Amino acid sequence: MKTIVLNGKNTEVDNNCNITQLLAMLDMLDTRLAVEVNQEIISRSEFSSFTLKEQDKVEIVQAIGGGSPMTATS
Repeated sequence: MKTIVLNGKNTEVDNNCNITQLLAMLDMLDTRLAVEVNQEIISRSEFSSFTLKEQDKVEIVQAIGGGSPMTATS
């Protein structure tokens, strides 16, 4: 096991954990999100090949839809 810093909290993951495995562990695979590791945004196409290292700082930001629709004024 190794420790990463996930959204500011120490989190233990398997030694060969990649981003896809981390998202599966968090039940977030089908979520619209962005992942940043050590202040670098990781492309979704790299998730399965990007192996996390000891003390990597991982930030996961979830996209949330909503807000009010814009209205036209005359």
